Amino acid sequence: MKIAIFGMPQSGKKTLFTLIAGKKLTENELSGSAAVEGIAEIIDPRFEKLVAMYNPESVARARINVTLLPKIEKGFSSNPKFINELDVYDAFVVVVRAFKSESVYHVSGSVDPERDLEEIDMELAFNDLAFVDKRLQKVSNERGAKTPQIEKEKEVLPKLKAHLEKELPLRTLELTPEERKLISSYPLVTFKELIIALNISEDDLNNAEMLKKFEEKYKGKKMNFITVSAKLEAEIAAIEKKEEREEFLKSMNIAEPVVDVLKRTCLKAMDLMSFFGVGADEVKQWLVKKASLAPKAAGAIHSDLEKGFIRAEVMKYQELMEAGSEAKLKETGKYYLKGKDYVVEDGDILSIRFNV
Repeated sequence: MKIAIFGMPQSGKKTLFTLIAGKKLTENELSGSAAVEGIAEIIDPRFEKLVAMYNPESVARARINVTLLPKIEKGFSSNPKFINELDVYDAFVVVVRAFKSESVYHVSGSVDPERDLEEIDMELAFNDLAFVDKRLQKVSNERGAKTPQIEKEKEVLPKLKAHLEKELPLRTLELTPEERKLISSYPLVTFKELIIALNISEDDLNNAEMLKKFEEKYKGKKMNFITVSAKLEAEIAAIEKKEEREEFLKSMNIAEPVVDVLKRTCLKAMDLMSFFGVGADEVKQWLVKKASLAPKAAGAIHSDLEKGFIRAEVMKYQELMEAGSEAKLKETGKYYLKGKDYVVEDGDILSIRFNV
């Protein structure tokens, strides 16, 4: 899974990317002229508790690919290079500036997160509408034999156009599996999942009204909102000692770094869930689409496990925590054997039996 991070100048996107990817940017990367690749480790409290229980020799958290895209300006939908880059990603994290600072200029002259988000939302929609119009014109003027493909496109393209003209993103449009397959190669960016990171000041940490306001305004557009103070998160990340970092979080009445919550929000937006493998040698976390069957989850570990799947031995995370150990859980009879039709649930602990 690949996630792109972008935003208007001085929104804090570079700071947020360095926190998510855990890497410092070079002078060249700071210029914002080219995309920067990174890897984000998913920090899941359940994983940490499993590590504490099994005390394994090694650990392996789930990871997602993140990319900081080049800087954008107003009217970025007219930049084909930037728009083409968007097409390869599964979801976007759009960083919107909501903090005020005399020392950090704003390209529009004032801080207005509603205005900035509206502009970005509009530019993404403009791109899709322009493509749909061109494609509709092309298939309508198509000469020669009318192929089934062309005829089907003539039916679905007006649906896309009408939806976009209502100022609604295509991710909110209901399409049949056949229609989705038909347009799967189209570079339509409003199909992508969208996470809006409102970069707030430390003073607004407990301001629930801002988040509520945005969620209410955009409730029909299937956007995922989160507030984060990139400046404060950078200060938290700079505290090297775990004990001191936890004490600082406690003093600020923060349960965990918001950047960790943001990573999990990305998973939720992409309809992904976690499952785990445990043992004295290793505790590991994998990601799979929600409602996946057990063989599909096995394939996330290794393709051979999916091909030769026999059964899955399943422990439920909450039941394991309540039992206190794997041995005690087995005594309660809550160690399950599941076949190919088992629908994996978020937090499941799996051991796959296979033969190839």
